[in-house]
Amino acid sequence: MGVKVKICGVTDPSNALAAVEIGADYLGLNFFAPSPRYLTIERAREIADAVRGRVPLVGVFVNASPDEIAETVEKVGLDLVQFSGDEGPEAVAPFLARAIKVFRAGRLPGRDELAAWSAVWGLLIDAPHRGLYGGTGEEWGYEAAIGLAGRRVFLAGGIGPDNARRAVEAARPWAIDVCSRVESAPGIKDPELLRRLFQEVRHGENPNPA
Repeated sequence: MGVKVKICGVTDPSNALAAVEIGADYLGLNFFAPSPRYLTIERAREIADAVRGRVPLVGVFVNASPDEIAETVEKVGLDLVQFSGDEGPEAVAPFLARAIKVFRAGRLPGRDELAAWSAVWGLLIDAPHRGLYGGTGEEWGYEAAIGLAGRRVFLAGGIGPDNARRAVEAARPWAIDVCSRVESAPGIKDPELLRRLFQEVRHGENPNPA
């Protein structure tokens, strides 16, 4: 089974469908208002309806209340919930079975912290950036995440066609998460960049094909 690919920050139904047809395994819908990829519930529902049943939908939240998250999950029909802020275990607890908790490179979880988060559906490791919560396009030393290989971990942070192969080879992640480096404009994914990305991911999985 190959490395999964999550395309995050889609904002248009037809563009989201194109990403799925090219190969996306997950789509991320952003509900953090300061983000240029922010979606209203109504717009997110349009995207969800366009791809319903094709791929799991991940709602991206930053320090949102449990009630707000639950309402969005229900109205949009989200499959997974990504906690990209400073949320602790108590905030995530109501959604454990569908939760993706984000950690920043430079402060990767140790053994005890991993144990505390063992019940979440998955983890995501992103680039460190003070005050920002993803989508920055910044790279980092992906090999630092190799200790998490074997877990359901999404590798994020500045991944695009030019470095996807290196990221996959360096960290051996369960999945990668891409956003700004496959865009023609914020929230609009470029089909050609996506095709190149998937090609490079497959090369990273098999660096020395027979």
